[in-house]
Amino acid sequence: MKTIDEMLNLDLLTPQQHGEISAWIARSASPDEILQMPRPLWHAVERASQVMGIDVDLLRPPALDAGGVG
Repeated sequence: MKTIDEMLNLDLLTPQQHGEISAWIARSASPDEILQMPRPLWHAVERASQVMGIDVDLLRPPALDAGGVG
C-alpha cells in the first residue's frame, strides 16, 4: 500500500483511483485476486509504475553484495 500512497502523493493517481485500488487490494485474499483488478485501474497503476521506474528496479539484477547485509 505504501507504493500506492506514494503514487497518489506524486499525483500519478487521482484520489478516486487511489481509493478504488486500495479498496480492491484490501478486500483481495490473494495475489491472484489482486490480479483480477479492473483493467482501467491496472492501466493507472502501470502508468504510475513506469513514471516511478518500478519496472526497471524489478528487472535490475541484484547487487553482488546484496546477500551479505547483517
